[in-house]
Amino acid sequence: MQIDVGYFYFIKDEYFDIIKDSELMKNKENGIKRPCYYCFKSKENDRIIWFVPVSTKVDKYKRIYENKIQKQIKLGKTPSIDTIVFGYVANTYSTFLIQNMFPVTEKYIKSQYIKNKVAITLSNSLQNEIISKANKVLNLYNHGMKNIIFPDINNILKQLENEI
Repeated sequence: MQIDVGYFYFIKDEYFDIIKDSELMKNKENGIKRPCYYCFKSKENDRIIWFVPVSTKVDKYKRIYENKIQKQIKLGKTPSIDTIVFGYVANTYSTFLIQNMFPVTEKYIKSQYIKNKVAITLSNSLQNEIISKANKVLNLYNHGMKNIIFPDINNILKQLENEI
């Protein structure tokens, strides 16, 4: 399957069966449509694709976002939140959860998100914001700030690299 960066995909259940991480936002059950994920390629390994979960629970994440801002203000910092981004997906205001991103390989991608026979993508400015913030967060993670991303991405990467 051709994986186009900047588009949305669904992940096979098999991924969640093999990658046992309680912090992953798993596929929904009982016939409910699975969540889709925004993807971009890894800078370090072109076989790794980073998936950012998308949620329509905007009010929930706006509260979390505002709490993070207030916490930074109390610490005397200029607020900068890189773990949550808001924007439109197919005319629906949504939340991109960089704090929940995780790596995947092509083997575990089920299908592309298509609506009305059109592959769903984002505006260039929103794509750039998400990828820029995601790479910044990954850099912070790789420099010791392990609590900035909830899933254990080091363990997931090791499992995926063993398969490659």
